[in-house]
Amino acid sequence: MGFKEQIDYSRLPKHIAVIMDGNGRWAKGQGKVRVFGHEQGVLSVKDIVEGCVEVGIEYLTLYAFSTENWNRPKEEVDALMQILISTINKETETLNKNNIKLNAIGNIASLPQECIDDLKEAMEKTAHNEKCTLTLALSYSAKWEIIEAAKKIASAVKDNTISLDDIDEDLFSSKLTTVNIPDPELMIRTSGEHRISNYLLWQMAYTEFYFTDVLWPDFRREDLFEAIVDYQKRERRFGKISEQLN
Repeated sequence: MGFKEQIDYSRLPKHIAVIMDGNGRWAKGQGKVRVFGHEQGVLSVKDIVEGCVEVGIEYLTLYAFSTENWNRPKEEVDALMQILISTINKETETLNKNNIKLNAIGNIASLPQECIDDLKEAMEKTAHNEKCTLTLALSYSAKWEIIEAAKKIASAVKDNTISLDDIDEDLFSSKLTTVNIPDPELMIRTSGEHRISNYLLWQMAYTEFYFTDVLWPDFRREDLFEAIVDYQKRERRFGKISEQLN
């Protein structure tokens, strides 16, 4: 029996976050340059997005480009931006066919203008879709996001539009880039690394982590289904004891 057949559809995670890692190592193993790994990684993105739609995952967030990634060689960064532009242009129609809404979080203004324009256009064209929300974390840093939220709240306090007593988890969450998106129940990281790399630090307070040795270009929907099955074997207690959940 395959992993898809083992999924309990009454206990699906509503939101899955993914750190797509291992493109460079995969390419090196193939005797290719790193960019080749990124290009092949796009195939994995397509298959995982389709897999999420297939089983009914409502929100999927992909860590596509971190603020730290700007420190990579210029040739690689430029190639990544071109891959992003090309993929957005090619896949917008497919997103609409599959009823998928495209979203983006991060310091979008730091991206090349062509990326910003194409991303905005694709988001507008898919804004009416309702089956799944695909969020790309681009030029994203969780620390940056938290600092920006703190600045917004501090400014509101200074302007007397809110008081210190108004500040709680809900207010803080409303100032993050993920407003209106539920916190992820499951985070998947590929390539054998066991860290979260400045990704959704606030949102993943109670997220279940799933680490796999599979490199991202080799990751396919069956691997996704395996991660979901593993997640469903876990007991999510949120500080309670097992007996309180029954």
